[in-house]
Amino acid sequence: MKYALIGCGRIAANHVKAVLGTGLEFTAVCDILPEQMENLLQKHGLDRDETIKRYTDYKQMIAENQIELIGIATESGSHAEIALYCIDHGINLIIEKPIAMSMEDADEIVRRSEEKGVKVAACHQNRFNVAVQELRKAVETGRFGKLSHGSVHVRWNRNEGYYAQAPWRGKWAHDGGALMNQCIHGIDLLRWMMGGEAEEVYGVTRQRFHDYLEAEDIGMAVVKFKNGAVATIEGTTNVYPQNLEETLYLFGEKGTVKIGGKSTNNIDVWDFADETEADHQNKGLKEQTSNVYGNGHLSMYADVTDAIKNDRAPYVDARAGRNALEMVLAIYKSQKTGQPVKLPLSDFSSTDMQGEF
Repeated sequence: MKYALIGCGRIAANHVKAVLGTGLEFTAVCDILPEQMENLLQKHGLDRDETIKRYTDYKQMIAENQIELIGIATESGSHAEIALYCIDHGINLIIEKPIAMSMEDADEIVRRSEEKGVKVAACHQNRFNVAVQELRKAVETGRFGKLSHGSVHVRWNRNEGYYAQAPWRGKWAHDGGALMNQCIHGIDLLRWMMGGEAEEVYGVTRQRFHDYLEAEDIGMAVVKFKNGAVATIEGTTNVYPQNLEETLYLFGEKGTVKIGGKSTNNIDVWDFADETEADHQNKGLKEQTSNVYGNGHLSMYADVTDAIKNDRAPYVDARAGRNALEMVLAIYKSQKTGQPVKLPLSDFSSTDMQGEF
């Protein structure tokens, strides 16, 4: 299966590892900065591989090659434009988060991909974490009983050096703030585990320590779900001096689970009324990861490759990416208006936050 990567920045290395691990035919790579491409390929011992074509224009790359799957890992603000062009050319996609920066674009990605039968996966790779998969099984088999509430806490550190690496970071048009960039994975997991059907969001965001950015460095929200359960979100890049945790809690009448670690990769608490022998293995489970992105990219690529071959929906489809984006944009809109925001959200964009701080 012929594969190409668009965007060779910080996250691209995880995509390349996944491509090599799933045996895709790495056909082409594209970045507006040629040195970014070479640095990435060199890091993986591929810089002398002349079968991998280099491009600075993704449209030219698509015109000159028969590509079946593309990974989009550019700055967030260009995800939707590139994705819609690829979909119109019948190319399957894995899109780094967030899937888009506006609800209009996200809904169009969902609509057009379904209309054209193109497979689109949103890169929320933490859904494949071992701890998260175990939690999902417990949710799907009803082990919690009636859900009471849940919460996610993404308590990370991002300093000025991080933002200096790429000038698009922290800009409303290209990135958003802590919630959109760092916390959207945890927000995705929370919505997924709570049943997905959120109906109202009330949020507050602030910019406390990063006055050189346009966007927020702390965001908090309360979410109401249609099933009666409630949830809280806390996401920040203000934790001194380094990343502390990404933690997901779920509380039901018959179960309590806390998923912890730097990227929701450990099980810290696992208690159920109907305890089984298998539950003992989950208590204290720790999945080793080499960085905060976890191990999920490889599983995601394997899943999407299989989805294309067997003509099924990817495990984390475009609609999942749309729903995670909706939660973030609802918090932004709530901050802007000072009011709770009803879902579904149809007409809000990160750029509507221009001048907020």
